[in-house]
Amino acid sequence: MEEEAVKLFGTWSSPFSCRVECALKLKGVEYEYVKEDLKNKSDLLLQYNPVHKKIPVLVHHGKPVVESMIILEYIDETWPDKYPLLPEDPYERSIARFWTKFMEDKGSTFWSLIRAPEETKEKIVNEIMDILKTFEDHGLGDKKFFGGDDIGFTDLAVGTGIHWMKVVEEMKQVKIFETSTRLNAWLERFNEVPVIKESLPNHQDLVAYFKSRVW
Repeated sequence: MEEEAVKLFGTWSSPFSCRVECALKLKGVEYEYVKEDLKNKSDLLLQYNPVHKKIPVLVHHGKPVVESMIILEYIDETWPDKYPLLPEDPYERSIARFWTKFMEDKGSTFWSLIRAPEETKEKIVNEIMDILKTFEDHGLGDKKFFGGDDIGFTDLAVGTGIHWMKVVEEMKQVKIFETSTRLNAWLERFNEVPVIKESLPNHQDLVAYFKSRVW
């Protein structure tokens, strides 16, 4: 039935939209993708998310779920038998949530690099590198993925975000990620997973997109 269909309102240029797409594909959940023009938002998007008026929005059984990380948890709880994103063990779940929130809370530092003037650029880069070092040493450790042997909740949240940050890194002509050996190896494994590879937008397309809006 139409009201039982899964719909995702999103846009190709959003890491938040992309992480939800990846989660649905990993779960094998069929969905309709509704492409939004963020300069001319549809009436349906405004109806489903009247508070923030943003994407992504997941609609299931005619009911909207908003905010990407809340959507990921909803997806995992709604389809628990299809590729679990969060560990079954409560303690391990808390660890996954902790590191995801840690990186989400640091997001403003990462994105402040986009418009950073030359005189503050080095300071911000050093702050980002400190964040990544903490994340690498205490979050990832020696694991293949943050979720263990398979991509999980934290991998989706952080891996998609770093794909966008590599665009900023190129545009600002700074070196950040190549200094993190284990993090780079993890990112390469993440990007080579077929579902992720087909969902992440082309790097140069993102560069062109960013340049048209921030420069």
